This record gives sequence, structure tokens and C-alpha cells, in this order.
Amino acid sequence: MAVTLANLLATPSLRLQLAGTATGHPDDPITWVASTELEDPLPFLSGGEVVLTTGLRQKTAAAQRRFVHRVHEAGAVAIGFALGLTHQRVPPAFLAEADALDLPVFEVPYETPFVAISRMVADAISADHYGKLERLLRDHQALAGALLGGGGLPALLRSLAAMVGTNVALFQYGARIFSTRGDSGSAEGDGTGGGWKQLPIATGLKDRCTLALAEPYEHNAIVDYAQSLISVELSNQAQRRAGERRAVGQLLQDVIRGTLQGPDAVLRLTNAGIDPGRRQRVLLVQTPGGQRRALPSLPLPAAFDGGASGVLDERLVIVVQDPETGGSAERLGQELSSYLRDAGLSATVGVGGSYAQPNGLRWSYFEAKEALTRGGRLNLPERLSLTSLLLASEDVPLADLAAEALQPLEAFDAAHGAQLLPTLEAYLDLNGSVAAVASAMDLHRNSVRYRLAQIVELTGYDPAVTADRVHLWLALAVRRMGSAAGS
Repeated sequence: MAVTLANLLATPSLRLQLAGTATGHPDDPITWVASTELEDPLPFLSGGEVVLTTGLRQKTAAAQRRFVHRVHEAGAVAIGFALGLTHQRVPPAFLAEADALDLPVFEVPYETPFVAISRMVADAISADHYGKLERLLRDHQALAGALLGGGGLPALLRSLAAMVGTNVALFQYGARIFSTRGDSGSAEGDGTGGGWKQLPIATGLKDRCTLALAEPYEHNAIVDYAQSLISVELSNQAQRRAGERRAVGQLLQDVIRGTLQGPDAVLRLTNAGIDPGRRQRVLLVQTPGGQRRALPSLPLPAAFDGGASGVLDERLVIVVQDPETGGSAERLGQELSSYLRDAGLSATVGVGGSYAQPNGLRWSYFEAKEALTRGGRLNLPERLSLTSLLLASEDVPLADLAAEALQPLEAFDAAHGAQLLPTLEAYLDLNGSVAAVASAMDLHRNSVRYRLAQIVELTGYDPAVTADRVHLWLALAVRRMGSAAGS
């Protein structure tokens, strides 16, 4: 450890003797030893030194007081006054000024060279410096060992907390990843509360990642090293997560499109962490174009630990085992939606139903995809519909069906502003009531009937006939699904 004035005075070989009544701060570390005969040493001192002098230029009481005052102003720890050269004892004015300022003065006997005092302090500072380096190296090894020894970031953060003597917490995308404090007080709730020092963690992502340390704590180099380790680990996790999601996304694509079925599908889903024998639920996350690049590496809340996730058609697909408890779909959806909002993402979440087996996974996916078309932040599943079943069959030419039925109407509306498509949608949504359509669109009933006649003429399908109505309704549903996919 660094040497103090008390250590210096207690060294028998130096034979130093405290003069006067001032004691100062005897346990403060000495930063250096400065020998000087200048009348004004202040410009050459930085604080924490022991100043040694023979008093060569301090021939008057005024000069002696001025010297002591300037040394005190510099923040020195003490003055060592050599005897037997210029002065046989510490001058009374010198000592009186030092006592008034509570600046300790000690006598240096003629037999003790200044270099002996300087060497002792320099050796102590050097030993302290090397001791800190050794401790820092041991702490570096301990942190790296905690991270790489299987404990991951939690082990690293627990070790860091022990080293700095305070609680630590790590936040990413607005969520708390880990904390050494068990409660969820406001300081940890958002990582910005009072009493916590916020240190940024660079990950290359717009994830607002911060390391929070509860104050007071003494910052040292181990915190900087911990920031670097956390940065590297989170970057590696993001890369691994993106790679895994590419693989899972390809697997889910094969299952959803029906190109992977039977025992092969069961085996590959199981290897990906999805148990087809248990009920699974699909959640889809859709974001605006500029935010989609965050989806491959986005960490998920703890509620989704153990689930599988992939990226398919620029959406994040999350497959979770349904706990089969009441309200689980809404609970999961709400937690995911809130997390995405806190992460700064303008995301839409669609939730599918809970089913077992690979085919059930397909149905849940298309229910979630159909739910997305409703456009809310959170869209819960409706009961399994004919649309979902048809969409789960890749061999059904739904896109062709929609184009063949609706393109004539789209072209006519574009050319004449006739609003035939909106009229058709309103007619089907309002259960074929001409009066309800007229009221909703502020039209005369005869105008609605005229437009319906135009629809029949252009498409060949009559929305008043049950079979044709189902055909047109499915075509509109496929059209909406296609619009949602392109958004």
C-alpha cells in the first residue's frame, strides 16, 4: 500500500521528528517527495507531496511564512525541514505559520539525506502500483473465468459486484437482463433511477445497453474491463441468435409450406427445441421496414426462455409451449408487446392458437398471420377459420383466386373511381344488407344495387349467391393477407 506521513515518521532508520503541534492528515497517502529551495514552490506542486527544504532562501520571518502558506495552498501533506545546514532548528515564524494552517512539519536530522526519504516513498509507490496491477490482473482473470466457465453474464456480473462492493444491473432494449439486487425498485426498473451510475455498453446495435452500478462505489479499471467483456459477450450472443434464427426460420418455412411432414418434421422440430407432442403457440412480430434488421438478433423477455424463434418472411416467429392456463395467449402477447414498445420498436404482434403436432403449428402460424391483418399492437387469435385452414395449404392457388376475382374490380376502380371494391367489402362485412351498405357509405340504395350489378358483370361472381359470396370473401381475405405481408 502507499506510504503515509504516519509510516514515514515511524521509520526508525530515517530518525524523523515531528515539530510543532500540527498533525494534518497523517493517514493520507503521499503521492511524491519534492525537494525545493524556491521561495515560491506552488507552481511545481500538484498536491499530496511531502516538501523537503533546507530553508536556504527563507532568511526572514515573512519569507518563511510565505513559503509555508504557498506549500499549504498546493495541498502538500507535510514539510520536512533539514537541520544543521542553514538552520539549526525550525524557525519559529515558519513553525507558527504551519501550526496555524495545520500543516505538519517534521525535522530531518543532518545525518538523514533527502534521497533516503525520496527512495522510501518511491519504493512504496512502486510497490503499491505493482500490487494494484497484480490485483487488476487477478480480477481480469476472475471475470473472464466467470464468463467462460459456464456461468455466463450472470456469473460475470456477480463477480464484478463483489469486486466493486456494490450492486450491479444490466439493461438492454429497455429490459433488465440481470441484477444482483433481488427487488425491482425504481432504480432498477428502468435503469435510470437516482443512485445508480449508468455506463454505456457498446454492442453495435441500437439497444440502449447500459451497465448500472449502485452508488456509492469506487470506480477502477476493472469496471472498464467488465464493460469490454460484456460488450463482446452481448455481440457474440446477438450473432449466435441471428444464426439460430436463420436455421429455425428455414425449418418453420418447410413445415408451414408442407414440404416437411411426418416423422421427419417431428424429429427436426424436436432438435430445434419444439416438442410437437405438446401444444405450441405461434406469435408473429411485424415491424416497419427500417426496424426489421433488429429482429434477427433481438433478445426476448424471460417468459419466452425455452421457446424457439426464427425469422420468416421478414417477421419474427416465436414458438412457445402453451402452459394451458387461462388467458395465456393474452398474457404472452401483452408481455411481448410491452417489451417491444419499451425496446423502441413500432411492432405489431399477432398471436396464434394453441395446437399440437406439425400441422397444428401451421394452423397457429396462419392464425397469427391472419390476426396481424387487424393492425393493432396486439392481435389475439380468433377460432380456427376456413381462411386459416386454406392458407395452411400451400397447394391451394389462393393468390390466383384473389387475382382472378378482384383484378377486374381494381382495374375498373383505378380507371373510373367507381369504388366497387370498397362496396363489395362493405356488402360482405354487413352480411349482404343493401340498406346497411347505403347507410355506411352514404349512398342511395339504388346506387348500391347498381354497383353490385357492375361487380357481377365484371367478375362473373354474384355476392348475393352463397357460393359466389364465399368465393369473393376468401379472395378479399387473401388480398388483405397479401397487403399485410408487403407492409
